[in-house]
Amino acid sequence: MNKSPNLPIENVAGYDFRGRDQEIILLNTKEWSYVKKRYNLTPRECQIAELICQGLHNGKIAKDLRISPGTVKTHTRNIYRKTRVKSKIAMLLRFVTDVRAISSQYDQTHFTKISD
Repeated sequence: MNKSPNLPIENVAGYDFRGRDQEIILLNTKEWSYVKKRYNLTPRECQIAELICQGLHNGKIAKDLRISPGTVKTHTRNIYRKTRVKSKIAMLLRFVTDVRAISSQYDQTHFTKISD
């Protein structure tokens, strides 16, 4: 049996496995503004979507925003309905895919050829 070397996994994808979370930023402010407009999200829905995309669970979101977990769940269901997804990961992937698609379209339409 081949043994894989003991590689340090202290920090993978922004998560510190020693017990401390690091802030994960997938979309910038301009991109969140695009997502908010595209899916007609309320300011609170957008706030909750951002926290979900950072990996927070409903209980932590509720505590941070000083609302009940049931309210977080209701907002999450509304976000799912508006974005036509059925899970948090699907929502995250939808947002990232949409932003990448629009940014690549922008890059292609604003591409200028540099002559030698």
